[in-house]
Amino acid sequence: MTHKLIPEQTAPQLSVATVKGETWTLTEQNPPNYTMIVFYRGLHCPICKSYLADLEDKLGQFKNLGVEAIAISGDNLEKAQQAKMEWGLDNLKVGYGQTLDSMREWGLYISKAAFDYEPEIFAEPGLFLVKPYNTLYYAALNNAPFARPRFDDLLGGLEFILSKNYPTRGTA
Repeated sequence: MTHKLIPEQTAPQLSVATVKGETWTLTEQNPPNYTMIVFYRGLHCPICKSYLADLEDKLGQFKNLGVEAIAISGDNLEKAQQAKMEWGLDNLKVGYGQTLDSMREWGLYISKAAFDYEPEIFAEPGLFLVKPYNTLYYAALNNAPFARPRFDDLLGGLEFILSKNYPTRGTA
């Protein structure tokens, strides 16, 4: 069953293989400020392509703000490798093989294939910022591929958050 995540609470477990042959585990991440997890639909999604290409272009700006990023889907290794290569994701860490249980633990909306080019089942987009020590700061969920948080807006928000020591919202 899917449930709503609450900011300031411990983020769900997350461990995925990356296209570089590593295992990425959320609890082992320790960036200066946040780990950004971008769940994407998969290789079949042209909006994911442009969205992650925009993130690739802005990775340096996020890194300057103490934010490390990973993009994760339920795709298999071959599709994740193809996305990384064809979409020009040279620096963005790409994880694959997210399980249905993990998708549900993260509260992601899940879709069944509506077209023959889509996987049988896949997660819709989600973006999360997790503070060091694995507590959730920010969550954005979509039940469709469009209208995701803009990375320019997120960068501006992070600059404000960090300069003002802005508190976590949505905890009441």
